[in-house]
Amino acid sequence: MELPLSEPGPVKKSCCTPSKEQAPAAATTASRDQGKPAGGGSCVDPSVTSLTPTLDTITFADSGSTEGMIRLPGGVFLMGAENDRMFPEDAEGPVRSVEVKPIYIDATTVTNDQFAAFVEATGYKTESEKFGWSFVFHTHLPSKFAQSLRKTNAVVGLEWWLAVPGACWCRPFGERSSLKGLADYPVVHVSWNDATAYCQWAGKRLPTEAEWEYAARGGVEQKVFPWGDQLEPRGKHMCNVWQGKFPEKDTAEDGFAGPCPADAYKPNGFGLYNTSGNVWEWCGDWFSATLHHEQLRALGYQSNAGPAHEQGLPPLHNPAGPDRGTHKVQKGGSYLCHRSYCNRYRTGARTGNTPDSATTNNGFRCVRDV
Repeated sequence: MELPLSEPGPVKKSCCTPSKEQAPAAATTASRDQGKPAGGGSCVDPSVTSLTPTLDTITFADSGSTEGMIRLPGGVFLMGAENDRMFPEDAEGPVRSVEVKPIYIDATTVTNDQFAAFVEATGYKTESEKFGWSFVFHTHLPSKFAQSLRKTNAVVGLEWWLAVPGACWCRPFGERSSLKGLADYPVVHVSWNDATAYCQWAGKRLPTEAEWEYAARGGVEQKVFPWGDQLEPRGKHMCNVWQGKFPEKDTAEDGFAGPCPADAYKPNGFGLYNTSGNVWEWCGDWFSATLHHEQLRALGYQSNAGPAHEQGLPPLHNPAGPDRGTHKVQKGGSYLCHRSYCNRYRTGARTGNTPDSATTNNGFRCVRDV
């Protein structure tokens, strides 16, 4: 199914990752009325001088350590998707050739241990800590607590998402939770701004959308998943996604009813773990439903660089305009994805969210230039 070049779809708000702009009034009011974060605490050592982060896209970084990273040779690959499983409004198609340069990329998403080292070194305070709350999926909370929050803190239209006081990267399920047993799990409740701050400290950057998809495919050309076209070949679970009836109950037939360790399951052909499912991953680019169409019309090919850095291209729309100045690209899907509602765990799929948004199912991995 080809999306007409003249009729690109609008940004679709993802069912899987609500944005801060959808926050229930009760969550923001509680924080404002108290004059401090609603959660009342921080994961930061107050004796450490806090990092002043850049909120700009980092377009080149080659000073970070390559430990835990994989060197990819770069080259031309086929990006995007055209099939009956795609969301036309997400502008996944048309399938097009894109060339990427050699890069280093993390084999896994950034883990809680790695993010803790960053916070310890810099005193960085995440946006969820500053806001005093973050979004948590309802089944991950005690049932009575979830029921009480549904009255005031549920996202309208996505009532399975609750704004939980105190939820943040070091307390993923609220004030009484901790990271015990989760050291090697993906860090979550990190916004795009938080991820960029980590990259700034680590001497790395977020991947462009094209780099991410090239790496995620693992050298397998135009398959639905990094391992082929079947979600569960011969009945084998290959990634961490939802089983059961969404959003009531995840039967956890794949072994997990939430995030799994960052290195769970078999890696793809390049050695990357969990590029389908588990947690959404931030990319450096602004989300655009039109840029690649415009590039194909004007140039005959798509640039690796997303709308955040368009130097050298013919004049297009303003990069800070309404189509590409509100949402950053997210790729890979999460443990909440299910074919009945959101099958964006496909390699060619994409979505977007505002740079200040954070949930229990979004994380990131870094790249380093060669």
